[in-house]
Amino acid sequence: MSALLILGGFLLIVLGLLWLLVLAFQTSLLWGVGSLLPPIMLLFILRCWKVARKAVVFIALGFIPLIVGITQLASVDSNRVEALLNLSWLQGVEEVQTKVDINLSGELSGQPFKPHYGELIDGVLVLREGNDFFAQRELRIALPASMVAAELQALRLDVLPQDVGSLPDIEIMWMLPKQGLPEARRIGRGYTLHLDLQRQPPNLLVGDFHLVLPPHFKTSMSGEVQLLTDRLHYIAGEVDRNHDAVSTLEYVLEDYLQRRFATPTVLLEPFETPMQFTAPLDITVTAHILGQQRSLPVRLLKNAQKGWYVEGDQYPEYVAQAAEVTGAAEEPLDAQKTPRPLDRRTRFSLQRLLVNPAQYENLQVHVQTTRGNQVTGRFVGLDTEGALVIHRQIKAPGTVSFSLLPSEISDINLLEP
Repeated sequence: MSALLILGGFLLIVLGLLWLLVLAFQTSLLWGVGSLLPPIMLLFILRCWKVARKAVVFIALGFIPLIVGITQLASVDSNRVEALLNLSWLQGVEEVQTKVDINLSGELSGQPFKPHYGELIDGVLVLREGNDFFAQRELRIALPASMVAAELQALRLDVLPQDVGSLPDIEIMWMLPKQGLPEARRIGRGYTLHLDLQRQPPNLLVGDFHLVLPPHFKTSMSGEVQLLTDRLHYIAGEVDRNHDAVSTLEYVLEDYLQRRFATPTVLLEPFETPMQFTAPLDITVTAHILGQQRSLPVRLLKNAQKGWYVEGDQYPEYVAQAAEVTGAAEEPLDAQKTPRPLDRRTRFSLQRLLVNPAQYENLQVHVQTTRGNQVTGRFVGLDTEGALVIHRQIKAPGTVSFSLLPSEISDINLLEP
């Protein structure tokens, strides 16, 4: 409602100014041309008040809904009012890409590769060049779950061409002229990879990166990278709860559940993304807490001081119990060194699968189509048209293959970790 009032008031003011300009031209050509400049227009109003007063009254009427709308918006979200008044919305949306500094030299598929964005989230390292949905050039390295801990402090990895076993899966993608979908190649072995990354608070991994693929891929790069470990916004090292993004809401909800149930073992499932980040937001949260699935409705509110928060949240900060600390200290050395495998069912969605299909290959999925049909089988990848290819084992020797376009899928669930 506040947006409609602001827009309506702004339109009335603009129409009033146009009407005032027409009246100036009707008075004389000199007044009309001069009124294109604000000081001359003000002089025209003072000198020719009887002619200009109708348009001035019309402009004044436009300020009424404009002020009411801004007042209503300020009571809900003062940050948006500040952005509206300082015209920061004209500068575009702040890109997360500006937060990382990547100094790589090399090529990808024979083309110079200058990535401006990097991340290592959910076990997938991404280096990306280009701001479109499909990057101009992109490198993805899906690390085995055994190599990535939930709270990664450092990562050192060396792979040689003769190595075998559980190795990172590498995928390179690049756009060709007049082509809607990118070209892609996947490499499972036969490459050289060196990673030496250290944690840099609050959410960066920084260090050396070196990659050489087999010669026919024409891909090699070496240098220093900075990789984001999450997509949150930070101010002075603290999470910015005022930032309107799904990642912010996920952080707020996870923190709330950890304090409410006094446990750090909270795995939040994907929830419906709000169309607009306008408080209040009513969301039904589903999460795995201490191994049990729980669903509970929550209402998210927002103010300038606290940012986004859960209504009725009065739970204290979670502090690990002494027994938990002692138990962790008594764990065998091998257990401490072995990172906990990531559960890929956490925050799984169709969009995540489309962005990084390699991470979910050969896993069981359950799909429900818009026509009401259901398919359960192993996801084996995307075809050339971007459709999901699912293989289902049948009683007789062999498999049945299903190809489903993303637009045909109403719901998809991952059945394996």
